[in-house]
Amino acid sequence: MNTRLYVIAIAPGLALALGIYLTDRYDREPVNLLTKVFFLGALSVIPTAFVEKILLSLNIFGGILGTAYTAFIVAGLTEEFFKREVVLRTAYRHEAFDEKLDGIVYAVFSALGFATVENIMYVVFRFATNPYIGLYRGILSVPAHMLFGVTMGYYLSLSKFAKHEVLRKSYLKKALAVPVILHGIFDFVLMANIPMLMIFFVPFVIYLWVINLRRLNEYTNESRRIYEGLRDQDDEL
Repeated sequence: MNTRLYVIAIAPGLALALGIYLTDRYDREPVNLLTKVFFLGALSVIPTAFVEKILLSLNIFGGILGTAYTAFIVAGLTEEFFKREVVLRTAYRHEAFDEKLDGIVYAVFSALGFATVENIMYVVFRFATNPYIGLYRGILSVPAHMLFGVTMGYYLSLSKFAKHEVLRKSYLKKALAVPVILHGIFDFVLMANIPMLMIFFVPFVIYLWVINLRRLNEYTNESRRIYEGLRDQDDEL
């Protein structure tokens, strides 16, 4: 067993998960629930791989349409569906999910659990002889899964705390649809092998970071205001 490759494969996901955990500094989530979400996210690779294999066999398209089908349907839709399903079946209705930042935390942990196993498959097994794969995936692919998770969690929280059923269902759909679109674009640009498209890749990645850091900051600031409000109430008592 090549321990170095395992460390390279696992470290990015764990580091990003720790970063998100520390960001949630005002009302941290239960470690046991976060661990459960992370490992179920990791296990979701199994049904994802099964469904992706079936969907790939149904790809009747050629050329650029076939690439789009693989990027948006096979990879984007399938992976984001199962990552969201983990959160819906574990944390979404849990009493610990009591503020909007929590949606991002749980969705990111599910996404990083998935990304960590996927990274092991690529770095340790599929491309063990290529020393650059671990670096490339640690810089781009694993953080991308985290950013898709931030988007998913952002809308899951809007759904969780929506006051009207119509809004709840709308945001719940967006919690899948928007990450699928972003994931599909990310994969499509890399898979299409069209030099002109690569011009837009770096701006797209920058956009992913900017928009999702804004979402994370929005919910972190809200969490701080809630915490400070409760602290002020305690001080008055």
